[in-house]
Amino acid sequence: MEGIDILLNYLSRSSFITFFVLGWLSIYIIITFGVLFSRYFYLSSWLEREKNSLESMLMGSKVVRDDSILKKCSSHSGTNEKLLNVCKSVAEKNATQGLWVLSMIASTSPFIGLFGTVVSILDTFSGLGQGEGGASLSIIAPAISEALIATAAGIFVAIPAYSANLFIKRKAYEVVTYIHRETELLLSMMQRDSEDV
Repeated sequence: MEGIDILLNYLSRSSFITFFVLGWLSIYIIITFGVLFSRYFYLSSWLEREKNSLESMLMGSKVVRDDSILKKCSSHSGTNEKLLNVCKSVAEKNATQGLWVLSMIASTSPFIGLFGTVVSILDTFSGLGQGEGGASLSIIAPAISEALIATAAGIFVAIPAYSANLFIKRKAYEVVTYIHRETELLLSMMQRDSEDV
């Protein structure tokens, strides 16, 4: 119960800027987890498809599976290295989609929290200057500690956003690696076929 009282007391003394900053950071944390989960499940599914396609090619199949992203590039009669490289570039772009959002959140949320802290501290000092009583440590310390909540919230949001960015980047790298291996295998098969003719 004491924690709820502290929270309610903090909210009752907070300014519009504090609510704005905490609201902004709340939206950031929701976006972070939304991007993390959606990209993770999408990339995991895609990785599984590309892994199965590569395995079937290693087992003797001359073409990529229908569910591989390279199927569109390898099914044309004029498949060549340039076309496969274009498809590989498109796959890299698709795999890394959403990373800019996580990067932006990870880099800006500490500054947003710091902004909220600075405004709260300015508010505290301006209120102390207008007060009739002296500015003792017992008055300043709680106000400063409450102002630092915005900075803590900004760091709290930045850590999962940065971690999610690295996690999704790694998953995208795995997908692109499988696509690169499939491309190399297709090119070597095409070269072997042209030498046999």
